[in-house]
Amino acid sequence: MIRISFTEKEKIDIEALKSVVAGKLRVDPGVLRGAVLRKLSLDARKKDDIRYVYGVDIDVANEEKFLKRCRIKNACIVKPVVYEDPGERYSSGTVKRPVIVGFGPAGMICAYKLAQAGLRPIVLERGCDVDKRTADVEEFFRTGKLRPDSNVQFGEGGAGTFSDGKLNTMIHDNFGRIAHVFDILVEFGADPSIRYINKPHIGTDKLRGIVKALRERVGELGGEVRFNSTFTGFEEKDGTVTAAVVNGSERIECDTIVLATGHSARDTVRMLLSKGIEMERKAFAMGVRVEHPQELISRAMYGADFAKYPAADYKLTYKTGEGRGVYSFCMCPGGVVVNASSQEGMLCVNGMSYSARDEATANSAIVVEIRESDLTGDDVLAGMKFQEKLEKAAFDACGGKIPTCYVTDFLEDRETVSLDRRNPNTRGSAEACDLTKVLPTLITEPLREALPAFDRTIKGFAGEDAIMMAVESRTSSPIRILREEETFCAKGLKGLYPCGEGAGYAGGITSAAVDGLKVYEKIIKQSMNNEMYNRP
Repeated sequence: MIRISFTEKEKIDIEALKSVVAGKLRVDPGVLRGAVLRKLSLDARKKDDIRYVYGVDIDVANEEKFLKRCRIKNACIVKPVVYEDPGERYSSGTVKRPVIVGFGPAGMICAYKLAQAGLRPIVLERGCDVDKRTADVEEFFRTGKLRPDSNVQFGEGGAGTFSDGKLNTMIHDNFGRIAHVFDILVEFGADPSIRYINKPHIGTDKLRGIVKALRERVGELGGEVRFNSTFTGFEEKDGTVTAAVVNGSERIECDTIVLATGHSARDTVRMLLSKGIEMERKAFAMGVRVEHPQELISRAMYGADFAKYPAADYKLTYKTGEGRGVYSFCMCPGGVVVNASSQEGMLCVNGMSYSARDEATANSAIVVEIRESDLTGDDVLAGMKFQEKLEKAAFDACGGKIPTCYVTDFLEDRETVSLDRRNPNTRGSAEACDLTKVLPTLITEPLREALPAFDRTIKGFAGEDAIMMAVESRTSSPIRILREEETFCAKGLKGLYPCGEGAGYAGGITSAAVDGLKVYEKIIKQSMNNEMYNRP
């Protein structure tokens, strides 16, 4: 890989890159048998010399000899990682149709791959198709009338459909799974730039078409996506799944159930616990959404010529005096804050951007680490109940409107009585509120320590134009459903596969989709073993 810089991205295409690489290496362009753009980022560390940085893979003969001759410090030999798909070697026989619960990132990828392999999966999605879901969400934003089964959290595409479609992830991947997931997304309509751009995103508007096209392809391959179908139970015999129960009455015979429910299916978690499925508490984070004018953020990141560049983002971290982490999460450049509620009488917020990221405001979750030791007793659902408690407090504080205050008021322990100074950019109504009546000191005190520190990094972050809204509570699942390391099945129950963010094995669209891919691989392996065993 070779890293090169340009001041203007628009002037560069792959052929131009090839020529520049050849010049940098001091070789004839014909020596390069191929060139592939692998990474594109914007380096804004020097405001007077902002550059687009390209990582380019080139193909040459006798790589080691070539590299020694060129003596380029930032060039190295990289062995391409190609995803090995077990389904390509698999021919389905009499295997029972697998059932997948949830059609978010994990469920979508798992369903698509199983359908490709010929297993004709049945997907149970409690919400509506993306078109009906979008109409329900827009009505909720206008009227506050919530549909618990069709909202920002539930429905085709999962919660990510209404949160920008950010694809950046911190997980390490030595098997090509991330690239394979991105290839699938591009196949169904995502811009090919997600394969190489730093912090890739799709946008809420584009995601809707992608998830719809992917679902239609699952159907063409023999699979089935059933909407308004809530997974309410399962049957088992001798430690093996035998059936899934839908909407409390319908029974689907199966020996495979993938639990890709997402982080908001709290009723499902309670049902699983009542049936003896093992789970454990885990750390999570909660806090607020903080909003600024996008110009403030872009100017801080890029300097006076900020308008020449894409809407700037940021990533902030802070550790309090007592060692508690506070950090930004799910940052939305050129985005809006949305009422992301999914339960009656409770309220939570999230951020959302469209593909253009051209709203006048930027927002990000600023969340506080919640440790297992912060939760009293030994109730495995203590974290989930803590989330619900704060969401109820947020709903009650403003009668279902988003509780909102100015950051300066919060830092000076002063109540925000009106939003006349600057109205927040929200989907769903907002109302002035004293957030100390919503949030406990476990969250407010670390925020009061961290926000001034963030202001020293980004001038104005805690200034007059900064607004904060509560409560940001769905950053990740507060529980993990235990699964066997080798099979990925739930502890003590063969055929039940906890998967993705809701099961505690992911934290975002990409990591959830990758976990869906991993579960698909385990199911294929088990199906192949079963077929070998059953052959005459």
